[in-house]
Amino acid sequence: METIDKITGYHAHVYYDAASKPAASALRDALAAEDFEIELGRWHDGPVGPHPCGSYQVAFGPDQFATLVPWLTLNRGALDVFVHPDTGHALADHTDHVIWLGKSYALNLDALR
Repeated sequence: METIDKITGYHAHVYYDAASKPAASALRDALAAEDFEIELGRWHDGPVGPHPCGSYQVAFGPDQFATLVPWLTLNRGALDVFVHPDTGHALADHTDHVIWLGKSYALNLDALR
């Protein structure tokens, strides 16, 4: 088994569909208004990569984890959020090292192989 010993960052993927896109937009606006050091990714209104539904990415450094993830936990409303580290091992990052806020989804792991 290969050792993974460094997390260079994290991604939080906010999942949404047509009905929940206004809530996802409000959450995105609230994230942007906070004092987080984040990068907000593009909107994807359908599946992209391993993600099975619409989403946008929130990229952040390890130093933001202890503040951002609790904030997302309390402010995500009914949205589901998939959080994973970036270790350079994409498959493990999306399977073995994940945190789900809300319900979990089956990912398209073929996109990572």
